[in-house]
Amino acid sequence: MSDSYKFKQYGVNDTSNTSNNPALSEVLDARFSRRGVLKGGSAAGLAGMLAGSFATLAEAAQAPFAMKTPQLGFKPVPFGFDDKVVVPEGYRAEVLYAWGDPVGIAGNMPAFRSDASNTAAEQAVQAGMHHDGMHYYPLPLGATGSKHGLLAINHEYTDDGLLHVDGMKTWNADKVKKAQAAVGVSIIEVEATGKGWQVVRPSKYARRIHANTPIAIGGPARGHELMKTDADPQGVEILGTFQNCASGPTPWGTYLTCEENFDGVFINDSGNLTALEKRYGISNKDAGYKWAWEDFRFDLQLNPNEANRFGWVVEIDPFDPQAKPVKRTALGRIKHEGATTTIAANGHVVVYMGDDQRFEYIYKFVSKNKYDPKNRKANLQLLEEGTLYVARFDADGSGSWLPLVAGQNGLSADKGFATQGDVVIKARMAADIAGATKMDRPEWIAVNPRKAGEVYCTLTNNSERGKDGKPGADAANPRNNNLFGHIIRWQENAGDATSTGFKWDIFALAGRPDAAKQEHVGNIKGDAFGSPDGLKFDQQGVLWVQTDVSTSTVNMKEYQGMGNNQMVAVVPETGEFRRFLTGPHGCEITGLAFTPDNKTMFVNIQHPGEPDSERNDPAKPTAISSWPDGANAGRPRAATVVVRKLDGGVIGS
Repeated sequence: MSDSYKFKQYGVNDTSNTSNNPALSEVLDARFSRRGVLKGGSAAGLAGMLAGSFATLAEAAQAPFAMKTPQLGFKPVPFGFDDKVVVPEGYRAEVLYAWGDPVGIAGNMPAFRSDASNTAAEQAVQAGMHHDGMHYYPLPLGATGSKHGLLAINHEYTDDGLLHVDGMKTWNADKVKKAQAAVGVSIIEVEATGKGWQVVRPSKYARRIHANTPIAIGGPARGHELMKTDADPQGVEILGTFQNCASGPTPWGTYLTCEENFDGVFINDSGNLTALEKRYGISNKDAGYKWAWEDFRFDLQLNPNEANRFGWVVEIDPFDPQAKPVKRTALGRIKHEGATTTIAANGHVVVYMGDDQRFEYIYKFVSKNKYDPKNRKANLQLLEEGTLYVARFDADGSGSWLPLVAGQNGLSADKGFATQGDVVIKARMAADIAGATKMDRPEWIAVNPRKAGEVYCTLTNNSERGKDGKPGADAANPRNNNLFGHIIRWQENAGDATSTGFKWDIFALAGRPDAAKQEHVGNIKGDAFGSPDGLKFDQQGVLWVQTDVSTSTVNMKEYQGMGNNQMVAVVPETGEFRRFLTGPHGCEITGLAFTPDNKTMFVNIQHPGEPDSERNDPAKPTAISSWPDGANAGRPRAATVVVRKLDGGVIGS
């Protein structure tokens, strides 16, 4: 999600980490002296210094899976400036599921009204706003087919200027209920037919999960004092999930949806914010969503523990519409960008997670018990127990996973960590004490299917680097005023995802070759891009990168001439980036899923038409974009798009 959106519109400070932990710049000063950095000359040179040692480690790691190195066979598309989705020659992109489309619940399928006059009750059974992370699940459970399945889709946040007929004028409880119904998750049934992919309606699987859906509390925070409220005195059930950003599937067929910028819907205007509230970005100013005006559970003066019940990874079973979602608190409470799951060679489940805020941390969770491919019931409990770790990047190019466990690494009772429930609820504060390394907005994380233990993470950008006394340029973050971001990768020791040690390097520094300043050039081989965000490997081993340039910057300033947000593809072995897709005006490209045969790609187009203010004028809703409905559009609509090759071949080939 665009960094400016979270902070400009709602007046929230995006740097809440005031710990004294060394940033990556300080850690690396011991490895590369300032004199040596200056002598090295360029950002690309710095990246190369690390890449050499990383390659040596990679060669010694577990041998790659026995599959042919993929080749990119498409002709790159140019930068995009039009109000449409553009894909390469030989491909077609078609809208499948847009905001306001009925999810497909039998007997309750209201059509979208282009003037935004749908009620809250209707919105609760329609596609939510601002599609984000998603995954495709073949039907039936356990199948591997590519023609019929389920899509689980996140709906991150709302633009109330589009959601209501008159925007935020005459604010009332009905508007709050509609906004709360427009976030969360959709589960839809989809099928490839002679007329292309279609949503199956009605469907027994069709389901909407939103800000008022009952959700169980699992893991060490269940029943904790900080999770109890007047409405839930036992601390065992929460109403809702929202700000659902990236996501991840599990090998047992469930969906992990991730709560990111939950702080924006809460307010504590008492003038006396707690340390915990400050660390998670809670503001004493009016939250722009204005939920607390009509729904008092979001007023922290009245319900001080309610915010503690958000910022979690939520597990949903898309195959069972009656199953209650569960907040898996063992994975920690942060601003979760995603949750990428892999199975280690020893059978333990490993989940990688980024905390999307400047100078925050990268985490992973290792399950206590092992995955059993023959026992789904047991697998459904794998995320209940395990060890939460946070990453420290060391000066010699190695790294450590520091356990966040009560009683270890300074997490003592006298510091507020008497139980593991304390640790996970206050995960950021625990990571501060443990000595984690401050990073630049950790976003999506992807595990390479071709090389055991190789992991990639997008670091979208950080214009605060080197500013006002904040950490400056270094080998791993080699640019002050880092406007274009980069992609970092690490190799777990011995290719073991459960290892507590790793080596790391910079895979790519985003930028443009014609930039006026060296720190904006980057080292990209192939097509230029900036602000990498979405990140996913397909089944062939191609890495797909989606961009999130904020609407206050896209095609302006240093990004002038780079057009709308885009998606590029790269084969790590060759390092060549090719631009595959560009989106309409004002959008972010985010969310990506493939069918098992890799012949269908699902891509989400988030907030088309978003203005610089990041909230539309309801009197001029199509001022910037009328996508996807065109000339007859009443409003631009976020949507899931299906991309296929005209010859029926593998995407990207």
